[in-house]
Amino acid sequence: MFSVISTQAATNAWLSGAGIGIGLFAIVGAQSAFILRQGIMRQHVIPIIATCFVIDASFIFASVAGLRTLTDQLPWLTTVLLWGGVAFLGWYALQSARRAVIGGGGMQLDDNAEQSLRTALMAAAGFSIINPHFWLDMMVIGSIAENFGNQRMAFAAGVVTASATWLTLQGLGARMLAPLFTRPATWRVLDGTIAAILSVLALTLAIRGVN
Repeated sequence: MFSVISTQAATNAWLSGAGIGIGLFAIVGAQSAFILRQGIMRQHVIPIIATCFVIDASFIFASVAGLRTLTDQLPWLTTVLLWGGVAFLGWYALQSARRAVIGGGGMQLDDNAEQSLRTALMAAAGFSIINPHFWLDMMVIGSIAENFGNQRMAFAAGVVTASATWLTLQGLGARMLAPLFTRPATWRVLDGTIAAILSVLALTLAIRGVN
């Protein structure tokens, strides 16, 4: 019986991680624009996806593990991180909602000549690490993971799954989606969906914080 409950808890944590991961990662920024461009141009797509995934996975697990150790020493930090996560998710939701209403989503692609593999991988690493949103995402993921206790690594695995899914969809699906994503209306639908997901997540966390 305990094993069944534990498995269900781990599954729920994984599903929560996957949902939160998609909500966070499916915000088109510098990294996404770069991957979509490379996918459309069919330039070093698989190595770029692999590089971004390794970086994401490493920092996701490190964020969850590191924050757990820190909050053991500073118990009050969990509350601060939880409400910080609520504020950040709420802010992201508002930004996505604004883009959905007034437009302004999407990406701009340039016509640079084909890059070498080394240059492309360095760019992929740069768009991942040298990016304020990347670090904010890691902080939010680590703080939310604290709510899952012993299942926090299952939560992290769910976020990593979301990262792998989103990166693959961007890179390998870019050519098929390219004509669709030239339309501003498509970006508005995407941003509206993201706003709804993040609003629900922020509200859920806020309810946990109050209770």
